Amino acid sequence: MSGFRAVVGLVAALTGLVAGRAFAVNIETVPVGNPGNAADMRYNLDQRPEGFGRVDYTYNIGKYEVTAGQYTEFLNAVAKTDTYGLYNPFMDYDAYPSSLGCNIKRSGTPGSYNYSVAPDWANRPVNWVSWGDAARFANWLHNGQPTGAQDLSTTEDGAYYLNGVTGDQALVTVARKPGWKWATPTEDEWYKAAYHMNDGVTGNYWNYPTGSDSVPGNTLGNPADPGNNATYRDQENGYTIESPYWRTEVGDHENSGSPYGTFDQGGNVQEWNEAVLHNMYRGIRGGSFSLFSDWLPASRRYNGFPPGEFYSIGFRVCEVPEPASLAILALGGTGLLLGRRAPGRQPSARQSPHGRLDPVVPGT
Repeated sequence: MSGFRAVVGLVAALTGLVAGRAFAVNIETVPVGNPGNAADMRYNLDQRPEGFGRVDYTYNIGKYEVTAGQYTEFLNAVAKTDTYGLYNPFMDYDAYPSSLGCNIKRSGTPGSYNYSVAPDWANRPVNWVSWGDAARFANWLHNGQPTGAQDLSTTEDGAYYLNGVTGDQALVTVARKPGWKWATPTEDEWYKAAYHMNDGVTGNYWNYPTGSDSVPGNTLGNPADPGNNATYRDQENGYTIESPYWRTEVGDHENSGSPYGTFDQGGNVQEWNEAVLHNMYRGIRGGSFSLFSDWLPASRRYNGFPPGEFYSIGFRVCEVPEPASLAILALGGTGLLLGRRAPGRQPSARQSPHGRLDPVVPGT
């Protein structure tokens, strides 16, 4: 019994170390294990002879796409002046409806900008973000979510050394640094989390990131998601959700997760990864609310996009597991840490109908 009490005490202490941190943005992640799994050798081997999805280490990846609410917190922390253009005016759907933006609004003047997003938009994925914006968000997480100007202590160093880099040609030369804590996923990290069957170190992969080889449906469940569903444009059924939102709240397809527990890797928005393709292009994966189902499967590899801003592209992030988390995994206590708090502001938050936390938006 004394040994059991010691284990329980260690688990409690380690859990406290993790739970004790409180940040404005809490990224809920899921662990991706099975290090050293075999690659998926089914598709695009002329483009990548080594296949896709082999990762030799354990990592965590965002359960959901980064949301408009989380990105708003980021902007309020580091974009009072917005030196490197982390905000795109097309994000403001009310001002530019044809932009299909995520409705983040900016007020004030340079040096005192303020950003807000309404609760009914806050849990939908952010869009109009470049790969450079995503890298700066990852640096901000890496640095502990500081407040201040966009400099080496906030957005310009961390997982990536940017130091003012903004142009497409310069951004594709940026690489992840050793010692990273948060980052945009590599193509293999993204692919494994989406398609690997989570059945050991096998080379077994599903065709779709919903744990299925069948084309997902594209309807919102009523009252619950029936499973194998995604947010995309169907030739017969149309869009999953139309104006003004176009994108569903992250995780709305509650029974359609990947085998590792991620949501929306198929549909909602396409997502940046670190791959560099065709000299000036960064990789993206997954479908979007505006594309048909043929963009959802593992076989669909984009030729890449310039690392600029588009209405159909967002991102998720990944992280190195915390030592406390690894210790609890070793003790067999995985269930204690996998259910992190959901997207939103912490601790001031209101519960959404979907069981996630809506950010408290200034003025609401």
